[in-house]
Amino acid sequence: MRLHHCHNFHDFRELARRRLPGPIFNYIDGAADDETTYRRNTSAFEGIHPEYKDIKVSCACGNSFVTRSTLGHDLGVEVCANCHPFFTGKQKIMDSTGRVEKFRQKYGRK
Repeated sequence: MRLHHCHNFHDFRELARRRLPGPIFNYIDGAADDETTYRRNTSAFEGIHPEYKDIKVSCACGNSFVTRSTLGHDLGVEVCANCHPFFTGKQKIMDSTGRVEKFRQKYGRK
């Protein structure tokens, strides 16, 4: 890989990893200057980071989709983008006492 082939940060990092001596790259990349400390730092991070894996999200409306999460198990939700009034444009006015109907009758809106 050459410098003119680098298009993003990961390309530059890979080029530096290939061209620089290991201890220098590890020191610049955030590890210490010896290989043992680098291995210890790397293994410490592996132990504390949760796994980021696919889970299935199921909505009460019956819709389900797959996403990625650190939750570790499937998730059930009450509303989603398919049934939420904001996304569907079908907003319902819940009125158990009849106030909306009284307002509409008073001001002539049906």
